Amino acid sequence: MSEHWWRDAVIYQVYPRSFADADGDGMGDLEGIRSRIPYLAALGVDAIWLSPFYASPQRDAGYDVADYRAIDPRFGDLGDFDRMLADAHAAGIRLIVDLVPNHTSSDHEWFQAALAAAPGSPERERYHFRDVTDPEVPPNNWQSIFGGPAWTKTDDGAQWYLHLFDSSQPDLNWDNPEVHEEFKSVLRFWLDRGVDGFRIDVAHGMVKAPGLPDTGGDGTIEMIGTTQAPFFDQDGVHDIYRTWRPIIEEYEGDRIFVAEAWTDSAERRSLYLRPDELHQAFNFDLVLAPFRAVDFRKAIDSEIANNAGVGAPCTWVLSNHDVQRHVTRYGGGERGLARAKAATQLLLSLPGVVYVYQGEELGLDEVLDLPAEVRQDPSFHRTGGEQIGRDGCRVPLPWAKEGVSLGFGPAGEPWLPQPAAWSDLSVEAEDGVPGSTLEFYRQAIATRKGHKATGLTWLADPGEDAFAFDNGALVAVVNFGDEPVPVAGYGTEVLLASADLADGHLPGGAAVWFAK
Repeated sequence: MSEHWWRDAVIYQVYPRSFADADGDGMGDLEGIRSRIPYLAALGVDAIWLSPFYASPQRDAGYDVADYRAIDPRFGDLGDFDRMLADAHAAGIRLIVDLVPNHTSSDHEWFQAALAAAPGSPERERYHFRDVTDPEVPPNNWQSIFGGPAWTKTDDGAQWYLHLFDSSQPDLNWDNPEVHEEFKSVLRFWLDRGVDGFRIDVAHGMVKAPGLPDTGGDGTIEMIGTTQAPFFDQDGVHDIYRTWRPIIEEYEGDRIFVAEAWTDSAERRSLYLRPDELHQAFNFDLVLAPFRAVDFRKAIDSEIANNAGVGAPCTWVLSNHDVQRHVTRYGGGERGLARAKAATQLLLSLPGVVYVYQGEELGLDEVLDLPAEVRQDPSFHRTGGEQIGRDGCRVPLPWAKEGVSLGFGPAGEPWLPQPAAWSDLSVEAEDGVPGSTLEFYRQAIATRKGHKATGLTWLADPGEDAFAFDNGALVAVVNFGDEPVPVAGYGTEVLLASADLADGHLPGGAAVWFAK
């Protein structure tokens, strides 16, 4: 494992509920993940980002943490975690775990103590409680990201408490020194166990503007958006990270922090990456961008320029557990899959870090037709189905062509139903099959390892909706349009193409790498 591995790594997001189920209860677990580490090693990834596995009532799929130092029994125990981590390290794969510092579960012992204590007590000072003056009017106009007011009254009706997400996820008060000390302790607990870093959930949250002022309009702010708010991207969050950075640097092994920070510009995002703060911050611009050359190029240029100013690597991503899978975003079917492969090949040729969301290497699409009765996302239920929620990108992976859960587990129905068509997109169906999406990903990641970008120089465009660049190790051409574009002038030796070239032309929705 080389120094500063995190500057050009390929990192694979594992969503524990949906990756692999070892005990047959229909939900993924740590032993299931451990059993599939050889698969991840064969894919060629450098690290795993593991979504929450902590003790939780699971009202928001584990992002409602009841105990930051315990494993939820649905996933296993600390012994299972240690064995999984050891196997990952033995395979040369690092492990980054999720940290959720903006809020706890309402089941957390702190919040239960707060509810049992009186208004104004030290227990309530760990959260945001406000007195009720008008029983119909919350303290401000903030709306929950999941729909509805961001305030709920205590059972006695005397106070409101703040929750930017579900009412079962009360926001912590980061003006309280006790909160700071608790999370420093949590960091050390997992670093002592050997984790290689933390992905920080809602890293742009935590700090609220003094006085909790109203937002503009009706108080509704999108989490997956670019609006600064009195509760998002406040400058005070940077003071927190400056106290965390010395802690992680005490530990050997080049461990890292990764920010989930939705900001209104690449400039604001780069502030999280100053040398005394965090190592990486997800660039979501390509998640939001339409599949067009002009939009991708603008996002790429902005990310490279702003991150260079703080000496941080660029961090590229197309899908995760919160957004619609990009095969579907790009139109679905064969066209959406072709575009998705081209976009992935593009990312793997850019300077910086690439994140892969579980199942995208199989070409999985968004499951759009889940019945209402199986949906679990709180945003679906809080809005009466107006927001469809995120369950469609969280459906358990298909490992086998047949079986009640397509190999996800040894028995029983999975916690969300899988489409029958996923049989043809299973690992078993694609493993070793030339031209499959899985083999394309394996080849692309392997090729990248021998041709890592050292920079980016734009070359003459081959077409109106296509672009080409030299990354210092290879020449990449990406065609975002529908018509073929000529690429004969960019190289003669094809290292990898997401679609076959014909008469020196690259098809629409495709990418190619040429040797220099």
